[in-house]
Amino acid sequence: MTDTVKNRKAALYDHLKTSILTLALDPGSDLDEADLSTSFGLSRTPLREVFRELAGEGYLELHAGRGARVSGMSHTTVRDFFLAAPMIYGAILRLAALNASPRQIEELRTAQDRFRTALRTGDAAARALANNRFHEITGEMAGNVYLLPSFYRLLIDHARIGMTFYRPQNNEMAGNLTAASDQHDAIIAAIEARDADAAARLADEHWKLSRDQIEMFVMPAPLDMPLGTFPKNSA
Repeated sequence: MTDTVKNRKAALYDHLKTSILTLALDPGSDLDEADLSTSFGLSRTPLREVFRELAGEGYLELHAGRGARVSGMSHTTVRDFFLAAPMIYGAILRLAALNASPRQIEELRTAQDRFRTALRTGDAAARALANNRFHEITGEMAGNVYLLPSFYRLLIDHARIGMTFYRPQNNEMAGNLTAASDQHDAIIAAIEARDADAAARLADEHWKLSRDQIEMFVMPAPLDMPLGTFPKNSA
């Protein structure tokens, strides 16, 4: 395989991953192979190699005779997400504290710097991508072949749910994002100190913050209006 083809495959991989995480591609949508082949200058074989790689990581679903489709989201997957997240995050950060290399800790700091920058600029997509990368690195630190597939799929849906409900003008959410950034710093410190118990505790706190932020919009407060009445016509 030539370097040109490798570079084009890498560009397609990054494009699809970013598009899925930021909801530029909707959950459950079909990919247009012909359009992607033309846009990235790839024939069918390398194109489908990228699809298989992304399917293995949970981004795509492959169906015989139907091509590639963005991994879907449903009430069932969201329910399972809420059930599994605290267990998986805790296990990943505990193992990360035990196994992280100095190089990986520096990569985690770099990802955190990007997350802070995204918070300052208010770029929701950049924030989601930087947060996703931060947690991806903790998965790399953990290095557990049994946990990683579930963890990476969890991160995909966490990013997509976050993009769905992100409201930059909401003061409470802005405060939660600042708290999330502070928790990232504490997670880095716990991993660097090899404190697995502290890392697991921070995973639980970090998840609760994220869960509360999501539930703020999944289950909004009821309208303050007596039963049997209607809002007055403002016209």
